[in-house]
Amino acid sequence: MALQLWQTLKEAILAYTGMSPATFFTVLAVGLAVYYVISGLFGSPGAHQRPRDYQEQMQPLPPPVQLGEVTEEELKQYDGSDPKKPLLMAIKGQIYDVSESRMFYGPGGPYDIFAGKDASRALAKMSFEKNDLTGDISGLGPFELDALQDWEYKFMSKYVKVGTIKKPVPVAEESSTPGESAEAPQQEIPKPAEDERPVEVPPTPDTNNAPSISVAKED
Repeated sequence: MALQLWQTLKEAILAYTGMSPATFFTVLAVGLAVYYVISGLFGSPGAHQRPRDYQEQMQPLPPPVQLGEVTEEELKQYDGSDPKKPLLMAIKGQIYDVSESRMFYGPGGPYDIFAGKDASRALAKMSFEKNDLTGDISGLGPFELDALQDWEYKFMSKYVKVGTIKKPVPVAEESSTPGESAEAPQQEIPKPAEDERPVEVPPTPDTNNAPSISVAKED
């Protein structure tokens, strides 16, 4: 079988190239060698840059920095646009450092739209719509909540938690305690009634300086 295949190949080489099989394979080997030499000398800069980028990605990452409590606006600066800053992402108000998965969540990655945000709703719905890039999970169905729970377990087990998102406090809660209105009306001090006002007592006459009065006795 192999002998028949080789015989067919020789006939095809001779018919299409006019060269013997030995000459054909010699020319083919020389052509490949010349190609590799030329491509090595004049290769595209991207081909040489790729190993360098790979080495940079393989460098050890700095330890995660604890941010504490930050606002959603402050979290946006950690979306990967600045390579000197960690790559952060939040789920259900908890912020995680996902710098080790920059190929997924960094610029150009398949999930880069989630970086620097609380993407709870988008992850639950597997949505890439900008309207779903929020931590508001109200109105989600049971299957979507289960999917979000799976994402949260994955992040808790793989990434380091570095902070939480500060929730805005309503104005009414800042100025009053629960159960009280924001601006309680000032209580008026009741005025005493006329019959309850203190009665002015006339001064007591001084008996020491008063003239003595003699009382005549009846016989």
